[in-house]
Amino acid sequence: MRKIPLILILLLALTLVFDACSGYAVESNVYMTRNISPEGLVKVYEVLGREAKGNVAIKIHMGEPGNKNFISPKLIGKLVQRVNGTIVDCNTAYGGLRASTAMHLQVARDHGFMDIAPVDIMDAEGSIRLSVEKGRHLRELFIGSHYRKYDFFIILSHFKGHILAGFGGAIKNMAVGMASVEGKVLIHTAGKSSRLRDLTFGTPQRAFLESVAEAAKAIADDLGENVVYINIMNNLSVDCDCFPNAEEPDMHDIGILGSLDPVALDRACVDLVYSAPDGRSLVRRIESRDGKYLLEYAEKIGLGSQKYKLIKIDD
Repeated sequence: MRKIPLILILLLALTLVFDACSGYAVESNVYMTRNISPEGLVKVYEVLGREAKGNVAIKIHMGEPGNKNFISPKLIGKLVQRVNGTIVDCNTAYGGLRASTAMHLQVARDHGFMDIAPVDIMDAEGSIRLSVEKGRHLRELFIGSHYRKYDFFIILSHFKGHILAGFGGAIKNMAVGMASVEGKVLIHTAGKSSRLRDLTFGTPQRAFLESVAEAAKAIADDLGENVVYINIMNNLSVDCDCFPNAEEPDMHDIGILGSLDPVALDRACVDLVYSAPDGRSLVRRIESRDGKYLLEYAEKIGLGSQKYKLIKIDD
């Protein structure tokens, strides 16, 4: 066997150090099907190769009453039952009909989620703290106290536009969605307060997006390998599922994508919107909110990579 010259070993080591220090990110696999169906969703989950074990939580958004775009229970039921999962979410901080546990559970019942699985509002009994390492804005994050009941999370997100972040996908669903009311306020104020009376939507945009990324990183770090991420790209409105009267989608459905890397997953979804011939409205929403900066900062702090390989599993 030929010996590798010492100089090459040193150069390789220096390259790795440089890459680590400069925020260089490796390429992540993102899997995609055009088949938006219960079978397509299960196929994406299975190809990820990370089996959900133990007490499994399915983190979704169950939709504000009046909204028609949220993920359908009929679409996700087969996957939820495949992993024997519990559907989870946290209460809102801005009012609406999901601001209290009782109302939120009623919405879950009315929208059909209780027909397919148990539903748990994770902050029904308050919050727990997660530390945020080296955050620019956040030092800690408050998430629903029931979080510790679960051994594994499937972050199952409806990819669409968002009035504040430009788009909502895996990163936002995990960060803001798993934060308790206190945690949501902390994110929206970029770490200045966790008191509901201080909630504001006037935080400088990049500070808000950075706080979303830092919150997601704290949760991802805590979960380690006990998580997978799946985005469903249908009903692609410019508005999020929090809006009771969201804009009607004006572009075609795209598919279901999954990854072990939330940054790569969201980046792939954004790229598919940008390349779609009828994606102009959603592109404008993303750009008007500096939405791609969320991905840049998330990559910078080590949440994941914007470099990805899109693997189409229908072929």
